[in-house]
This record gives sequence, C-alpha cells and structure tokens, in this order.
Amino acid sequence: MTPESLVGLLAEPERLRVVAALVLGARTAADVVDTTRLDTRRVENALRRLRAAGLVDADGPGWRVREELFGQAARLGAADRVREDPFVRDGRLVRLPAQRGRRRAVLERVCASFEPGRRYPEREVVAVLGKWCDGGEVDHVTVRRYLVDEGLLDRAGGEYWRSGGPVDVGRG
Repeated sequence: MTPESLVGLLAEPERLRVVAALVLGARTAADVVDTTRLDTRRVENALRRLRAAGLVDADGPGWRVREELFGQAARLGAADRVREDPFVRDGRLVRLPAQRGRRRAVLERVCASFEPGRRYPEREVVAVLGKWCDGGEVDHVTVRRYLVDEGLLDRAGGEYWRSGGPVDVGRG
C-alpha cells in the first residue's frame, strides 16, 4: 500500500474512526459501533471499504487492522525521499556529509529502514546497512556507530532497535 493510498483511505473521518477503534481493541462491528458512536450502516460501509482496500481483514468472527501496512507505507515514502538525496544514489549511501546537520538528515533516512518497535539481531542490522553501504565510500560499521551515537538506534545484549528519527506515513 502506498503512502498516498493509505492517507487517502484514512482521510475520510468515519473510516479513520473505525480504524482507530479496531487498533484500540474493538473486534466486531458492534464493538466499533459502541466505540465510535457511529451508526451500524456507516460502520459496515467503512469496514467494507477498508477491507476492499486491504487495510482490514476478517479475523474469525471479528476484524483486525493490517498494521504492518503502515510500516510498509512509511518505508515506501522514505525510499522516495532517499532517491532525491545528493548523498544517496539508487538507494545506496554514496557518502556521509561532513556537516552534522546534513549527516543527521541522511542518517534519519537510513534509520527509516528499521521498523519502530522491532528488535533486530546484529546480523540483520549488518545486512540492512550493508545494502545501504554497498559500493559507497562509507562502511556499515561507521554508519551503525553514527546511528547509535545520534540516538537513532539503541543496542543492548546483541540487539538493536530504532529509538529515534521521524516516523512518516505519507508525504507532507
């Protein structure tokens, strides 16, 4: 799902309220009606539209939001912005800027490759950063150190997790 299609889908206030209710624990259409105070017909219409778009799935007798689509949309949006960066070519980090502010901006784009709330073993971090660094002037170890130093990734016990940077779901 593209960032544009996700934002467009949620731009309708009733659909946004239905998704919010599901994320907060509503499972059935009746639960959504109770949570949102929308009438049954509107909830059912919103659920039908959200299911047709692929954002919600029937889950047994209830509904669930496919929350992973938000992360995918954020990564797609980040990938579009990365292509425009003079320090990145074809999704690869060519070099890091010397100026700290510019370097931080590039590192924030790199950290968007890591899903917020997920812990990564070191080998996965190396694999992700290796793709960024392949053919560039900077190695994955340096980028990882900068990400940690800038507070964009944290680490403990051989695991890393995203701890900073913007979390986008679409273009502004």
